Amino acid sequence: MFKQLRTMNKGFLIYLCITALTALGLGLSNDVISNYFKDAYQATAFQRGLIEFPRELPGVLVIFVVAGLSFLSDIRLSMISQLLSIIGIAILGFITPTFSIMLIFIFINSMGMHLFMPLQDSIGISLIKEGNLGKGMGLFKAVTTAFSMFASILVFIGFRMGFFSFLAPIKWIFIGSALLIFIVFLLMFALEHSVHKSIKNNAKVKFVFRKEYKYYYTLVVMFGVQKQMMLVYGPWVLIDLLGKGPDTLAILGFIGSFIGIFFIPAVGKWLDRFGIKAILYLDALSFIGVYLVYGLLSAGFFSGKLSHFGLPLFLAYALFIADKMSNQLGMVRTIYLRTITVDPSDVTPTLSLGLSIDHVVSITCSFLGGVVWTYWGPQYIFFLAAALSLVNLYVAFKVQNTSTPCLEAATTVSK
Repeated sequence: MFKQLRTMNKGFLIYLCITALTALGLGLSNDVISNYFKDAYQATAFQRGLIEFPRELPGVLVIFVVAGLSFLSDIRLSMISQLLSIIGIAILGFITPTFSIMLIFIFINSMGMHLFMPLQDSIGISLIKEGNLGKGMGLFKAVTTAFSMFASILVFIGFRMGFFSFLAPIKWIFIGSALLIFIVFLLMFALEHSVHKSIKNNAKVKFVFRKEYKYYYTLVVMFGVQKQMMLVYGPWVLIDLLGKGPDTLAILGFIGSFIGIFFIPAVGKWLDRFGIKAILYLDALSFIGVYLVYGLLSAGFFSGKLSHFGLPLFLAYALFIADKMSNQLGMVRTIYLRTITVDPSDVTPTLSLGLSIDHVVSITCSFLGGVVWTYWGPQYIFFLAAALSLVNLYVAFKVQNTSTPCLEAATTVSK
């Protein structure tokens, strides 16, 4: 990794700092938000599902925002996204509003985060030298993982020492997150200067929907299902069924992030060496395995047949960490899109469209997941996700085996 850093240009290094601080800021806000809902508002599983509507709606709207602001560069648009994130999380840090008012600021913060999602990958790709897409993206993800791990340490220490609390009038963990994102906002100015404002917003074409991208759209839909099932209800098993607090989830996040420091760069190298097809197979099989076992454990915890201590508990922890690894394979979707892109200017609008598709599915799954948990039991959420993940296997079978070095002639982003 350090050998790579010595060969990078100034813009790339600035963006590594942006990536690092963004991960740290999200680790102090988004990564502990489920505990916030439980501690500050005593949310039920059904309410937890409903909360995802204002959290995920920005993901649907983001394509319209990106297209409507297409006269701005990707960097300028990123600055707007960070201001929205700061406003949303800072207000929740200073006050504990009513449940309905809280949802408004959750929406504002989430709009900022979702607006930055397609831009983050698009800007990153534009700063990577030709022929190094897998390694470059792997490095970005490794830095993200390393600073997510650092955030987990801060969360664990802060809650264990009593400095952080969701029941206190001031939520210092959210204030810290807002300050970090403000530094990211300032670094965006430095990045814009270093690249001479050359990274354009490629969303001039407001909607890009091509038949050539059909398997990418399929992967996006499946990620929308899988994300909500595990990112929302996976932690909820630990929080609601097992009564675990943010310090426990922080330790698990730390372990997952530590493993990810080595795992993610390896995935980037595997992509360059073995190609997209092999990693898509790995992605699909890992999701299916994790969901099946998580469903069996959830059934045992929910019925009382499994102990909340000992081996079942540690197996649940291990699956939670394994799912973190599975989710980190998600960068394969972005790289797969880049390998099949008809026009380089399709990248940002297609990522934005994919994000919107993902979130339409996510909103639906959040509501249905809350209903399933409440009326039938949590295990059926995970069994359903495992069954649907067979679609990922089908996509892996159908796509052509493309390795990332073939992108050398295609990685130039429109200037």
